[in-house]
Amino acid sequence: MKWGAIGCIGILVLLVVLALPVIGSYNTLVQLDQAVQAQWGQVQNVYQRRADLVPNLVETVKGAAAFEKDTFTQVAEARSKVGQVTSEGLQNATNDPQAFERFQQAQSGLSSALSRLMVVVEKYPELKATANFRDLQAQLEGTENRIAVERKRFNDAAQAFNTKRMSFPTVLFAGVFGSRFNEKPYFQAQAGAETAPKVNFGK
Repeated sequence: MKWGAIGCIGILVLLVVLALPVIGSYNTLVQLDQAVQAQWGQVQNVYQRRADLVPNLVETVKGAAAFEKDTFTQVAEARSKVGQVTSEGLQNATNDPQAFERFQQAQSGLSSALSRLMVVVEKYPELKATANFRDLQAQLEGTENRIAVERKRFNDAAQAFNTKRMSFPTVLFAGVFGSRFNEKPYFQAQAGAETAPKVNFGK
């Protein structure tokens, strides 16, 4: 009886010793996952800020460039697509590579449309001289800069999570929790674009 009790205690101690690294790894994954989610929220915020600026920007340009209807249509369609993707519910996009890719493609489409709009602006120097346009210029430039910063911070948070997830012993059990601890996707640069869209309005 005595030896049986000692054996049971020994087994319990062994199980606790084996469980501690798993518990520690799980808790670390939760913390890193929360950091990724928080940064994802920041990314969405700055992209939403850009989308909110688009209608005012288009209306301001329309006043001086009434004949550029195709460009305005392209911008409106790109912004609409961004809205559709956002309304799909992107809370789980950090664990769903397809949803993440749809988000990035829609935002890239809006970036391209805005770049075409900026080409139009170059034809109308009187537009660039207005106070309203200069204010929108400053806001859009600041937003594009924030987008670049928040995307980098998201990638850093995703890398920290992925590194921990693929480390031993975490990699042995991370998949047990389904998609919750999937590897995180990264923002990739647009094809042929190593920098943020140029929005300096001919400065």
